[in-house]
Amino acid sequence: MPAALLTPGYAPPGGRYDEACTPDGRPRPHWARVAQLLADAGEGEFARRARTVRRAVEQDGVTYNIYADPKGKDRPWALDQLPLVLGADEWRKLSRGVAQRARLLDAVLADLYGPGRLLAEGLLPPALVYGHHNYLWPCRGVTPPGGVYLHLYGCDVARSPDGHWWVMDDRTQGPSGAGYALQNRLIVAPLYGGAFRAMGVQRLSRFFRTLQQELAALAPAGDGAPTIALLTPGPLNETYFEHVLLARYLGFALVEGSDLTVRGKRLYLKTLRGLHRVHVLLRRLDDEYCDPAELRSDSALGVPGLLAAARAGNVLVANALGSGVLEGPGVQGFLPGICRALLGEELALPSVATWWCGEPPALDYVAEHVPELVIKAAFPSMGLGPTFGHALDRAGRAQLVDRLRATPHAYVAQEWVKLSQAPTWSDERGRFEPRMVGLRLYAVATPDGYQVMPGGLTRVAPHGGAEAISMQRGGSSKDTWVLGAPDPHWESLLQPRLGVRDLARGDRFAPSRAAENLFWMGRYEARLEGVARLLRTAAARLVEGDPELADELEVLVSLCEEAGVRETSPGGAAGAADGPNPDEWLLAAAFDPRAENGVVANTSRLHRCAAQLRERISVDNWHTVQQLARPRERPPEGLEAALGALDRVVSSCTALAGYALDDMTRDEAWRFLVTGRRLERLAASSAVIARVLLRPEPARTAALGALLEIQNSSITYRARYQRQPELLPVLDLLVLDESNPHAVCFQLDALAREVDELEGQLGFRPESDPRARLEALRSFDLGALDEAPPASTNTPPASARAPAAAPPGLAAAARALADELAACERFAYALSDELARRFFVHADTLTPSALS
Repeated sequence: MPAALLTPGYAPPGGRYDEACTPDGRPRPHWARVAQLLADAGEGEFARRARTVRRAVEQDGVTYNIYADPKGKDRPWALDQLPLVLGADEWRKLSRGVAQRARLLDAVLADLYGPGRLLAEGLLPPALVYGHHNYLWPCRGVTPPGGVYLHLYGCDVARSPDGHWWVMDDRTQGPSGAGYALQNRLIVAPLYGGAFRAMGVQRLSRFFRTLQQELAALAPAGDGAPTIALLTPGPLNETYFEHVLLARYLGFALVEGSDLTVRGKRLYLKTLRGLHRVHVLLRRLDDEYCDPAELRSDSALGVPGLLAAARAGNVLVANALGSGVLEGPGVQGFLPGICRALLGEELALPSVATWWCGEPPALDYVAEHVPELVIKAAFPSMGLGPTFGHALDRAGRAQLVDRLRATPHAYVAQEWVKLSQAPTWSDERGRFEPRMVGLRLYAVATPDGYQVMPGGLTRVAPHGGAEAISMQRGGSSKDTWVLGAPDPHWESLLQPRLGVRDLARGDRFAPSRAAENLFWMGRYEARLEGVARLLRTAAARLVEGDPELADELEVLVSLCEEAGVRETSPGGAAGAADGPNPDEWLLAAAFDPRAENGVVANTSRLHRCAAQLRERISVDNWHTVQQLARPRERPPEGLEAALGALDRVVSSCTALAGYALDDMTRDEAWRFLVTGRRLERLAASSAVIARVLLRPEPARTAALGALLEIQNSSITYRARYQRQPELLPVLDLLVLDESNPHAVCFQLDALAREVDELEGQLGFRPESDPRARLEALRSFDLGALDEAPPASTNTPPASARAPAAAPPGLAAAARALADELAACERFAYALSDELARRFFVHADTLTPSALS
């Protein structure tokens, strides 16, 4: 092959169509300019461009998650430096075929959920429709606004050895990949500078602008400009990065099901400022999960009542619920006849030859030609991958035919096509090599028909010998260049320059979910720190093994029980609470995930909240959470090792507190992070101090040192008093001292200010008033506790001491202060509930904006 094309090492094998060059090795006409650019660049430039692409992917945080692979979470998106190039004449034919196919499938959906002509006239077998999990019976008779079912259509096309394009799959629920195609363009186009513009590569922005405008035009009538939201399953979804990118690029609110609620058959977004009506929902959630009230009842991803709102015409769901019935290869073999019946046209872009085995003649043909075919499940819900007949031996083919004959309606056979190949850079070999490619194309509905994106997502097989293209199996991608006349009207939804009017502070939409996750992230971080300090204090006493610490250790064990760190899940934990060895239960509480309020369980809860906030927290903040949550190969052996591990947990919690106070923009949502931390610390501090107060002597006095450690105030106490812990100064420091960030009154005073900010910013004043509790503590007379006799400097060992009865006045005063602290703990939980009802659940009121 001439060096003028790619490199001397690029030698595509025969038997497949090569996208870049002809069988005799010459560049195809539309590749000529790219070939010259590559010849001028040299091989050293190729390696540099590959590094540039990887660096851009990392900087932009482009990811693609791989299910069921512990290493596949947040996997960097794989992108090749070389685009796939399509000529203008070829594109015109291909785009017309895609537009016609989208129009046809939209008509099929209208018929299946309407008059049912296709089934009545035998143009489509009922088994392929009624057997499909995504045929939604509750959607029959529901006509979406504007009569459009398929707002965004996608199809996977591939080229056979003779150069013809065939449709391999239709994507009709929520086609993925358009955002990745946009991201690919943003990364690859700058590599080629002026050549990209000189070649007249058609731009993608007009397609996205049309999508944005057409969804707004179809929105139900409402108050002012329509609100459009993109519904995502959440951060664990494989294409979550794309959901974030599209929402930002199109100016849509990115929402999960828990962000939304239906009231009066209208859809609302739960925001910190109340319920805000949503007119259009661009969904990336499968049909059956969208509404647990009428569809799949166990779905935690959807919105109860969404179908009722759509049925009433109060929200446009794109694509229409139930459109997934057309996904799967079973329908494809019937589309030519359906196209003639519904459109009066011949199908311009046909599917690869398809046989549904539910028809006896088709089954007989498939049984005789297995080596020439690919066997697939008729319905996506079956979860079966393709079986290549040529890869089976004689016994394997016989077994396959037996399965087909046992349940013929469940299988589809398609012609095995050797897909085309394109040059792809290999880091391992340091050169371009041929890889099998397929192309996903997109079309958006408009009043004048479907507009096709001039480009698409080119998907690349993971290696040269792969039989199938799958991003889940390690495939990569390319930018797709469609050549044409240079477009003088350049436009982009991304503004080239931001002016004063574009400056923003805070989110346009502050979803309640973000605030709720920040709130609970703050609570779990404070809870985790408190549990870790408690266990560390107990472990230190156990390691010392000093009999003089028996009373103190007995109180610490009691505090652990009352804090729930010794409670286990139904499966139980090693070293259960009633075990004879205290070392075992402490290690279990610290490192066994089955300990309900232990370190591991609270770390998991913290990580779950932080994972929902990746777009709001810094990389350093996220890495700290990940380090906390990273599973250990095995728990520490022995209390000495456990002490070191607990030290690291406490240090990480301290870092997270610093990130919360000095690393995040202080918007409305951030306030809930701080409030959550304050409430959790208030509840925990009040509870542990009250429990120590109510202990009998001498255990109460013995536990004062441990109490200072748990509350992280030992250094302050020693600096002030230079003596052993005594009840009055300890209580003053831990309860009343408003300069101590670990004191109860400090938390109440800070919460009072937070409540004032909530009222000023969001117009909400809770009934639970921190000032009432603060004033009650401020007015408490510590002198009532000053009735204990002076401590002797020659205190006998605990084993030699007789229990001393506290003076009656001291006992009553201790009980009174403990009651005040218990009231503070109840206040913390009551305020938490009020915030949840008002800002997270929105159960208390409908705001005027929600009623309009």
